[in-house]
Amino acid sequence: MGCLKLTVCLFLFTVGTTVSAQLTANFYATSCPKALSTIKTAVNSAVSSERRMGASLLRLHFHDCFVNGCDGSILLDDNSTTGFVGEKTAGPNANSARGFEVIDNIKSKVEALCPKVVSCADILAVAARDSVLALGGASWTVGLGRRDSTTASLSTANSDLPGPTSSLSSLISSFSNKGFSAKEMVALSGSHTIGQARCTTFRTRLYNDNNINATFATSLKSSCPSSGSDNNLSPLDLQTPNKFDNLYFKNLLINKGLLHSDQELFNGGSTDAQVKTYSSNPNAFSNDFSNAMVKMSNLSPLTGSQGEIRANCRMKN
Repeated sequence: MGCLKLTVCLFLFTVGTTVSAQLTANFYATSCPKALSTIKTAVNSAVSSERRMGASLLRLHFHDCFVNGCDGSILLDDNSTTGFVGEKTAGPNANSARGFEVIDNIKSKVEALCPKVVSCADILAVAARDSVLALGGASWTVGLGRRDSTTASLSTANSDLPGPTSSLSSLISSFSNKGFSAKEMVALSGSHTIGQARCTTFRTRLYNDNNINATFATSLKSSCPSSGSDNNLSPLDLQTPNKFDNLYFKNLLINKGLLHSDQELFNGGSTDAQVKTYSSNPNAFSNDFSNAMVKMSNLSPLTGSQGEIRANCRMKN
């Protein structure tokens, strides 16, 4: 679907109770033709400098979209002067969400090309795709035309983002509330094939869970003792932590999921079969992940005259 420079192409569809606008891949074709290549170059540079950054940028997009839609709200800083409260201090984000400086860098480069044209929300969506690609994963077409929020919700960030101790039923419910099937939830969980987690997020699993490979648990306890060292990191996929592949699912089959919520996907429950499929069929995982990412990036975007195009991703205009 083609769109003129400042025209937003809208096609309304319903996901549960959420009405979203269909975005278009060529939204910036005339208004900022070098936007996508500029974002990709910056992402590749950041991931080349620190491989973990690919996972961090992917996670930023997820944590943005699951809180009132893909609107860049996660990027807004608290402001003690105005009393504005953002989402960065929410439990799932505090001392955890990262990559903000990379987004700042991308935004400054894009602003130099096309001032106040490309939204921070779109930068997050494109950076997530380019990060997966940089780490060997599949690509997908990112619809564009999101606008940036002028608000944020600390309470929604605390309530709507699934946590590392979540049960299978809780995970299914969290994703279902956003319009995702259990199958799509499993596919999106495969993003844990890259990145690292802090000791505090998996300590209880190491010392309390029974469905954990004993050798695997022992190997982690030296860097994650029963108390202290909360911020020590371990890879979510011990085998290939910087490669986007399907080994995350292979690990689950042998009880080597790092987080309790990871292993819940393969623990005698309704998603066991899907985990087995992805563990033996990397193409099925890749295709389903890409499709689920497209769906996630379409969650309740602000379009048309809604929201704004921030000049600085950290603050509203």
